[in-house]
Amino acid sequence: MGEIRDIGIDVATPTGEWDGNQNCPFYGNLRVRGQIIEGKIVSAEGMDSSVVLERETTRYMKKYERYEKRTHRYVAHLPSCIGGVNIGEKVRIMECRPLSKTVKFCVIEKGESI
Repeated sequence: MGEIRDIGIDVATPTGEWDGNQNCPFYGNLRVRGQIIEGKIVSAEGMDSSVVLERETTRYMKKYERYEKRTHRYVAHLPSCIGGVNIGEKVRIMECRPLSKTVKFCVIEKGESI
């Protein structure tokens, strides 16, 4: 296992094994920056090291004097050092460089500690 790197924000240290993939913010050379988003995992099937998470927000509609729910979906890279995640689990993701056509975020923390 390599030397763990400080990613610049206060997150729990990952406990899993690193597989040598350089697209890891803790052991590889992937830089994270920008937004930090918290959400719930809705899909992890059919993808090798990616997950889909949703974040719900409410927005006030002034014209109708009502609130509406908005759902945002994000596809994020899941590093091997963070380990497996289950559907319904809360995770925190952070923006990184584009890793594929849809993946522009990376999971930095998982669990109920968020």
